[in-house]
Amino acid sequence: MTDVLAGRDEAQMIASILAGNSQVFHELIRPYERSVYVMALSLLQNEADAEDTAQEAFLKAFRSLASFRAEAKFSTWLISITLNEARSRLRRKNTVKMESLDEPQDEQGHISPALLRDWREIPSEAVERQEVRGLLQQAIAGLPPIYREIFLLRDVEELSIDESAKALGITVAAVKVRLHRARLMLQKKLAPQLKQINPKKRRWLPWS
Repeated sequence: MTDVLAGRDEAQMIASILAGNSQVFHELIRPYERSVYVMALSLLQNEADAEDTAQEAFLKAFRSLASFRAEAKFSTWLISITLNEARSRLRRKNTVKMESLDEPQDEQGHISPALLRDWREIPSEAVERQEVRGLLQQAIAGLPPIYREIFLLRDVEELSIDESAKALGITVAAVKVRLHRARLMLQKKLAPQLKQINPKKRRWLPWS
């Protein structure tokens, strides 16, 4: 998620809201409305739940605005609230068995060298095909929650590693490891499906 409007003084907008000009809040969140909804939808896989989660996230952001200390960008703080709301909804619905959000011990060490190429190196002409995009969306939806979250933050919303760490409340090392694993999971799942679409495309992935 990026601050998309040049010249916006978000600190000034927040100060105005806290001074009683609540109507400025909609202007503050407008650039992020779609990203918040898409993030919620990607995690919850249900449009109604995503809409409710996005609304609740914005409401909580408004109510908690006084606690925003600008230690991270407003957009990062907002996505963190959205993630927490989505997790809470998943737990309440009991539709997904959440993996522990505590940092596993093996996320403390060094990252092994990437065995596979970055998924974004699949040729653009292939990614542009609707069928391939659909396969990618399905593969992302099938990731365990902690890996889906980091993939969405880094490779979809394009948050930096530091911003992703702050949004998730984990270390930079954990972000790198989780992203590495998420990409490997996606490539492992997508490789045979891409071969089926066009077996002659032997260079999409390194093991093809």
